Amino acid sequence: MDTITPVLRDSNLYRYQGFCFFKELMPPEYIDSLQNFKIKEDDVFMITYPKSGTIWTQHILSLIYSEGYRNGTEQIETSERIPWIEFQFLHKNDHNSRPSPRLFASHLSSRFVPQGLKNRKAKVIYVMRNPKDVIKSLYHFEAMAAFAETSPDFDHFFMKFLEGDVFAGSWFDHVLGWYKHKEDFNILFIKYEDMIMDLRSVVKQICTFLGKALDDESLDIVVKKATFNEMKKEPLANKENMPEEFFDSKVGQFMRKGTIGDWKNTMTVAQSEAFDRIYQEKMGDVDLHFTWDMN
Repeated sequence: MDTITPVLRDSNLYRYQGFCFFKELMPPEYIDSLQNFKIKEDDVFMITYPKSGTIWTQHILSLIYSEGYRNGTEQIETSERIPWIEFQFLHKNDHNSRPSPRLFASHLSSRFVPQGLKNRKAKVIYVMRNPKDVIKSLYHFEAMAAFAETSPDFDHFFMKFLEGDVFAGSWFDHVLGWYKHKEDFNILFIKYEDMIMDLRSVVKQICTFLGKALDDESLDIVVKKATFNEMKKEPLANKENMPEEFFDSKVGQFMRKGTIGDWKNTMTVAQSEAFDRIYQEKMGDVDLHFTWDMN
């Protein structure tokens, strides 16, 4: 096992192979064991960097596979439909006993996912979001999540993010790790901003990738129930049923704004320019383009 180091003194995170994990929730021995997790050919993995449309895409996948909850399963927890593979404490059931197709969610970088994913038979959906909005959303999430380390102010969190001293580590490493190794996987890349601007087209794209042929009526139901405004009304999507030792609902809603460009309401001009310089340095030669605001 590689060296394990604390991210910061008294931090609840540890760094392992350049990635940051929660100490109590994700022990390194368990993370290592995921390399040998047995993949089935019809498995579907939904991968994101935190606060990039994770819960939203989980909800969309749930709707697609149940055709808009026509089978009356809308009260089943999203984490039961699409469990997190890296959170050991959530694994109450044996994944091997789950019926196919199995759906999984993960924030893991490409280096930690099961090796069996690299046979290009199981499917991976990778959702990405413009990183300035990720910073803003992750800052608010940190205040809600009881297991996360709260920053005293946005400037402190901004510097932590740039250093990669947050859960999941560096946004740049995460996105580039998956994008530059895309030939190793059967993978579909989608963007959070495209989901906001044209949700129906993204849902159809996902269905095509998954080989799920929904009729027009079923597609309409999925799109309607998957809009951000509809999800904000869903107690399960907003984690309202989660115990307070995990999320403090008094601080705010889990599903917050779902907009593009909210970073402008918090990030200073100096911070934005500093981020742009780093982004150009790390991402300038990569064929990825993000929508930074609605203009």
